Amino acid sequence: MKKVPLFFLVALALIGCGKSNQGELVGVKQKKFYPQKPHGMALIPGGSYIMGSSDEDIVASNDNPTQTVTLRSFWMDETEITNAEYMQFVEWVKDSIIRTELAKAALLNGGYFSVSEFPTSDEEFETNPILEYLPSYDMDALENQDEDEKSGYQQYLEENFSDVVSNYYETEDAPDNEFNYHLPLNKDVDIIKDREDYPDVDYARVFEETIYLPEKEWFNGEPAINTKLLKYRFTSVDLNDAIKNPDSDRSSFARHEVYEIYPDTTVWIKDFKYSYNEPMHNDYFWHQAYATYPVVGITWNQARAFANWRTKTRNDYLRSRKKRKYTTGKFRLPTESEWEYAARGGLESAIYPWGGPYLTDDRGCFMANFKPRRGDYAADMSLYTVEADSYEPNDYGLYNMSGNVSEWTNSTYSKDTYDFVSSVNPNYSNITDEQKVIRGGSWKDVAYYLRVATRDYEYADSARSYLGFRLVRDYLGANDSQQQ
Repeated sequence: MKKVPLFFLVALALIGCGKSNQGELVGVKQKKFYPQKPHGMALIPGGSYIMGSSDEDIVASNDNPTQTVTLRSFWMDETEITNAEYMQFVEWVKDSIIRTELAKAALLNGGYFSVSEFPTSDEEFETNPILEYLPSYDMDALENQDEDEKSGYQQYLEENFSDVVSNYYETEDAPDNEFNYHLPLNKDVDIIKDREDYPDVDYARVFEETIYLPEKEWFNGEPAINTKLLKYRFTSVDLNDAIKNPDSDRSSFARHEVYEIYPDTTVWIKDFKYSYNEPMHNDYFWHQAYATYPVVGITWNQARAFANWRTKTRNDYLRSRKKRKYTTGKFRLPTESEWEYAARGGLESAIYPWGGPYLTDDRGCFMANFKPRRGDYAADMSLYTVEADSYEPNDYGLYNMSGNVSEWTNSTYSKDTYDFVSSVNPNYSNITDEQKVIRGGSWKDVAYYLRVATRDYEYADSARSYLGFRLVRDYLGANDSQQQ
């Protein structure tokens, strides 16, 4: 009998034990999950607090009686979303729209209905440069692979591509961002923006007739992009409707939403009639001098679109690193109970994020950016907004939870909200009700609106020069001591 080495038998035994559950309930094997701190966010540990105003209701609003509520842990942006951060969103959408329009022009130029028809030789690309912007399929793999060797998914992609292109030819114009969600945009080719360097007439036509406004609408001779093109499309789910109709098709609960995402810079003019605020209109959003100031002129739905994009951007990165199991939690607007809890910074019955009841510190310096005296906006040393990390943070490390700009929340405003919401993660959210809760007060508000318990609202389609937002992200797991 041939001898088998002992170490070989031990190795076989170990391998066998590792793959067998021996008939026991051992669960699906998964790697241990360690929460990571999101960039620019602070951990707000879950707990209970007394929500509502424990002080005198000086305006007789009767909309914030005290009650004890309990919240789960969550992450929150340390500062309001800045112009630079929102510009990253705008630039991503702009890049996608331009590449989409170039891809559409290349498809029309070549009359392609199938991926297999795409050009492969350098000579074809040199003759017709716009073809470089065709959707990014692996042409070498397609060219060298027989039909019967292609995977089912490869064949599906080609069939789906053909349907989309056929629809485009038939309707002559795809719906908003249609191609953005069906075609794998080619991001390996640089976009040429200098008019003198356009590679051919088809490329020039895309920019001059679609991307840019007509030249007569330019100012100072600078090409002006048509901001109406900058739309972001995403899908949300109405879970309340799904609960009420459990037997319905899932697609009936999906809400396909498309929004223009460029900030309304005219708010500086509209909000203050008979007032000279043109410098803010002209420079506030795009000039680098205001990069770290809070973005304003954003509607409630634009803030939601930004949150969806932020989640997508992070998850796309994790998937590219083959970390599918570690996709991020959802970024979203905070509920008003989360906002108030975070604003208090762990202080019981505080009037302001720093406690209170005073608005100045022991040196007589104001603790927030607001209108401290009638008509005297600059008494706190600032006329409009200030940088998002100005003043001292509260005990959770959050800046400007009072003052600077008011902030959108996810919650719908009702005077009687506190009478019917749950005491666990309370929130009232009605997507069809346009009145949305805003919190914190702003640079143009009096001290009353800076109180952490004060409730106010704006209509969802409103954009204001004193209204911005910050996001929260769901904390995955229950033990916040695992924070890294």
